[in-house]
Order: sequence, then structure tokens, then C-alpha cells
Amino acid sequence: MRVLITGAGGFVGGHLIEHLLTQQDLTLHASVYLPPGQNPRLDGRPIVQHHTDLRDADAVHALIADVRPDWVVHLAALASVPQSFQDPWRTLENNIHAQVNLLQALINQDLRPRTLIVSSAEVYGAAGGRTAPLDETCPFAPANPYSVSKAAQDLLGQQYYLSYQLPVIRARPFNHIGPHQGGGFVAADFASQIAAIEAGKREPVMYVGNLSAERDFTDVRDVVRAYALLLRQGQAGEAYNICSGRGYSIQYLLDTLLSYSTAEIDVRPDPARLRPSDIPRRVGDFGKLHAHTAWQPTIPFEQSLLDILNDWRQRMGLPPRAGRQPGDK
Repeated sequence: MRVLITGAGGFVGGHLIEHLLTQQDLTLHASVYLPPGQNPRLDGRPIVQHHTDLRDADAVHALIADVRPDWVVHLAALASVPQSFQDPWRTLENNIHAQVNLLQALINQDLRPRTLIVSSAEVYGAAGGRTAPLDETCPFAPANPYSVSKAAQDLLGQQYYLSYQLPVIRARPFNHIGPHQGGGFVAADFASQIAAIEAGKREPVMYVGNLSAERDFTDVRDVVRAYALLLRQGQAGEAYNICSGRGYSIQYLLDTLLSYSTAEIDVRPDPARLRPSDIPRRVGDFGKLHAHTAWQPTIPFEQSLLDILNDWRQRMGLPPRAGRQPGDK
């Protein structure tokens, strides 16, 4: 079984590769933005790397002709909400253009691989102020350029299923976190600041934006397990939320990370970190995914945060530390 993963050199792609390598019946092909030798989580592993600009239709056609995949996981995208506000067209053009090239190359070569399109729960926006967990019937209400691009990707996936019978499955992950996540995302940003303070590389001050918002966080290692299950058991033409079903405030996330540190840290608000459009609460319902694949999250939120902080500690040259246990002072 030949599997093509686009965006394989990124945060989620690296975790998906690690998970799929545990499955014996798969030959993995990775479409990467950086050339082989510059993808540390892929280099030296039994993976065929293809250095491809997915915005180049001819290059994508050649990629598909070479791999002729049985499964496709389309992860490649610009994923930063703040950067999408700064340069909306760059995010829209990159995310939509790449996917059109990919799907059209499959159709032009008369291939019908099971194709997982990774959309986002950002497509739901504020969901009309609903506080109950959101299921897949919730209307789209994108509130930033990134979520507009993801809504377009989601709808394009459905259109190619309806128009060409391409067996597309759409995943709508809510916020996912874990080791190896880069900056620009709240848990990684907080953890990187704490680790830098512990390493003496910055003053003991953390700058934060809106701490009252609630989000549904799932460990990336659980998320990629859901992707693999959807490839095998998901129903073509359907969309699936991937989430924990629980909401955590950004304040709780920060307090938990701070509780794992022995440093005395001053927390200060930074208006520059506030987004033009912020959503008070977004929590998902993964009942459909569970019904079709038996998936459910397994890694506790607090464990994810400790693993993220220890990952950043190691990047700063510090050893990992255990989290505080109940009753510790």
C-alpha cells in the first residue's frame, strides 16, 4: 500500500510518519517543502522524500505519476492564523492552489486513492455563539483568512467526491498540541518562553494575549492515530471532527505550564498578541468519528503540556523534568 503524505516535514506530518512506520503494510512517500537532508524527522528513515512545490501543477502531476498512491494524506498548508491576517492572499493562494493541483492531478491520471483532506475546526468560527460541543452539521462561519482557506479546502474535497467519485474523507481537527510544535501556537509559545527563562536566556517575564478563551485541545499523537483510522475505516464523502470534547481556558493552560516550572515568572498582558477576531469558546463533538472507527483521545491534556515543555527544555539545552504530582508543594 503506497501512501503519499504532503507536508510530511511539518509538525503533524512528522508525528503521522512516526505512527505509520509502525504499520507493516505501508510504503511511505513524503512530499516535502525542504529538500532531503533538511528534514530531521524524516531523514534516515525508510521514507521516499519528494521535494515538490505543490503550487506547481506540472510538479504535482509528476509526483502523482511517480508515486501512484493508494492513499493520500494532504497536510500541507500554511497554518498560522496571525500570519493569515498579516498576508491573507499568501495563505489563501497557498492552501487552495496546492489542493486543487493535487486533486486535479489524481483525476487527470484516472487515479482514485482514498484521500484524507485535513480541514480545520476553524471553519466553524464562533458557531453563532453556541457553547455546546459542535458536531459536523454546524454551519461554516470562518472568522479569519486561514479558516476561509480551510473552508475552501473542505468544500473542494467534497466537490471532487461528488463530481469525480474521488473517495475523499475530510478531517476537521480542533486545536492539537504536542512535542515538536513550533512557535506561533499558544502552548508552544508559552512553553518556549518558560524554557528560555529557566535556561537564563530571557528575563523572567511572559507576555500573553487573551487568556479567557476556551479551546478543545487534543494531543497530536492522538490526532494522527485518528488520521490513520480514517484512511482505513472512514466513509468517503464524510467529514469528521477530531477533538477531545472538553474545553480548556488559555488561563488553565498557562497555569498548568507554570506549575511545572520552579522559576518565578511574572505574567504580563501584551495587546499586540490579541487577534482582530477572537472566539470565546470552541469545543467539539467526536461522536461520529468514534462511531465509525472507535477512536477516542487517550493522552491527558496535562501530560501533553508537560511533554511540550520538556521538548522546549531540550531545545534550550536543559534536561526534561517530571511534572508535579498531587500533594507536591
